[in-house]
Amino acid sequence: MQETIRKMQDKAIRLFPSGIVTPPASKSISHRAVICAALAHGESVIDNVTLSDDIRATLEGVGALGAEWRLEGRTLYVRGGAGRRADLINCVESGSTLRFLIPVAALSDRETVFRGKGRLLVRPMGAYDTVFAGTDVRFSHSQREIRVCGPLRSGLYMLPGDVSSQFVSGLLFALPLADGDSEIHLSSPLESRQYADMTVDVLRSFGIEAEASEYVFRVRGGQRYRPSRYTVETDYSQAAYFLGAAALGLDVGCAGLSPESMQGDKAFLRVLERMGAEVVWDGGLVSVRAGRLSAITADARENPDLIPPIAALCCFCEGTSRIVNAGRLRLKESDRLRALAEELGRLGARVAESPDSLTIVGAPTLRGGRVDAHHDHRIAMSMALAAVRCEGDVRLVGWHNVSKSYPGFWDDFEKKPLPAAPAPGKDAAGAGAATARKGRGE
Repeated sequence: MQETIRKMQDKAIRLFPSGIVTPPASKSISHRAVICAALAHGESVIDNVTLSDDIRATLEGVGALGAEWRLEGRTLYVRGGAGRRADLINCVESGSTLRFLIPVAALSDRETVFRGKGRLLVRPMGAYDTVFAGTDVRFSHSQREIRVCGPLRSGLYMLPGDVSSQFVSGLLFALPLADGDSEIHLSSPLESRQYADMTVDVLRSFGIEAEASEYVFRVRGGQRYRPSRYTVETDYSQAAYFLGAAALGLDVGCAGLSPESMQGDKAFLRVLERMGAEVVWDGGLVSVRAGRLSAITADARENPDLIPPIAALCCFCEGTSRIVNAGRLRLKESDRLRALAEELGRLGARVAESPDSLTIVGAPTLRGGRVDAHHDHRIAMSMALAAVRCEGDVRLVGWHNVSKSYPGFWDDFEKKPLPAAPAPGKDAAGAGAATARKGRGE
């Protein structure tokens, strides 16, 4: 029994990606499409859905609020417009589910209790304290549960810009259903603004109009969500681990990405270029040419989810890299700054941690070792990326945490989903030899 538990918790990372990988559907877009479909009267069809733990949490959440759904392959059918059937929503560990559904639940004058697990209810919720103060919405939160009872009414809502854009998005989902017109005013530029813009774009696909300027979102009341057919894009934040592996010399490309995407994490392509890599588009396939990578300074404010793969890559950049304005990463599924510093350090990297930054001194290779995912999907995947340039084996505790966002990660990372297709200018034989040196995986 103990040996079975040990094997579940400790994974040897020995094989690396080769060929063409199609990462999962965008988790950020999927959350938004599911909620819009659930608020529409009628059935919506959402294509290219990946049923990760977080997306399941949102589906169960909208189900508790009255929607019906079924998944057939990668196509999701959502029938909205039903009456509420439950007063408890378990968000598990999904911050998006929690922050998006609180204002939606607040449309009702019946109390809804939100619960979760892990660090979810420790994550900041003060923005909703501010937003709901002086309104008819009763809102309370503790480390055990959050309670909200409406009705949420139209009006003026004030928010600081240095909070998660998820609070803005939550209001954007609910306010179109209020009787009158509303405005969301920001006291400073919104961090991770592209996520709020993404919400506005998905809303439009379901018949809802919202106007956005730098400091103000305007929402007309009395609107109705329209059932729609919607296709979810491939996820740039998950593609980052494979494009990063290509930048470290592996023969892997990513399919299904859109060069016109609104996903903010498309910025990873610019990060690779700043490190000295060349990003190559060939139709729908993205590959990376790279020689020696150079150190960079990366600002975490706009794209915090990219910091784990960026930190792993910085370990192999010539010179000293810095990741700055990263304090918010301490409030994710793990304290990601501490987790990255500790675990990359266990592999042999030179990483210095400060309250809101990391300083990483690059080296050609790391030694390898035993590392821990800290119950965090992105830490697990960043350790897999760092393992590409480790001379010894890497053993990962908590490898299964990838199911939160990318259930098929290890299948894609350790196998050849399609026959190998060398990126232009790459030495495929050399990349294959690098993989073979690591031996066979579990």
